[in-house]
Amino acid sequence: MNWRQSVCVVFCLLSTVGTARAGAIDRLQHFLDTTRTLRADFAQTVVARNGRLPQKSSGVMMFSRPGKFRWQIDRPYSQLVVGDGEKISIHDPELRQVTVRKTGIALGGTPAALLAGDRTIDRDFSLREAGEQNGIEWLEATPKAADSGFDKVRIGFSGNELRAMELFDNLGQTTMLLFSRVEINPRLAPSLFRFTPPANTDVIGD
Repeated sequence: MNWRQSVCVVFCLLSTVGTARAGAIDRLQHFLDTTRTLRADFAQTVVARNGRLPQKSSGVMMFSRPGKFRWQIDRPYSQLVVGDGEKISIHDPELRQVTVRKTGIALGGTPAALLAGDRTIDRDFSLREAGEQNGIEWLEATPKAADSGFDKVRIGFSGNELRAMELFDNLGQTTMLLFSRVEINPRLAPSLFRFTPPANTDVIGD
């Protein structure tokens, strides 16, 4: 799985906590019930099966439910993924290339369906509490579809805040996301979820 596939990781879950004793699944449900928009900074580390040369990046993610999201990598290179509810545009400025996919095909049972999608998570994922480690409480989401591209997603909460996510793909690669400066239900301009390819850019796909 490449960075483009793991991008949807960020659109898995962000939550506030209903009660101090609520489990991670309860926090996810609270998020689905109450959160319409979200903005957060992220730091991402991708580690291959052999554990060598981890790839690190950082940027900003946003979403507006249902179905709209923006995943913007700022460092060490520029990459942008925008979902407008009908299609997903993946822009690589260095290659001067945009790949366009239909939302249904690109999302399906991926982690993005948990965050930017509707509330029918039980249709696409099996959820379970995954215990506490180093002060972080974990939820595990396993996709029911065999062709999702990953084995499971783990989401970690510390106190009332979402702190981390881990994606384990079916090639043995692990993607770790750390979130900071999380804003729940901010005002987000509709233009953030629309993408127009720049001039002299090749467009591939739908």
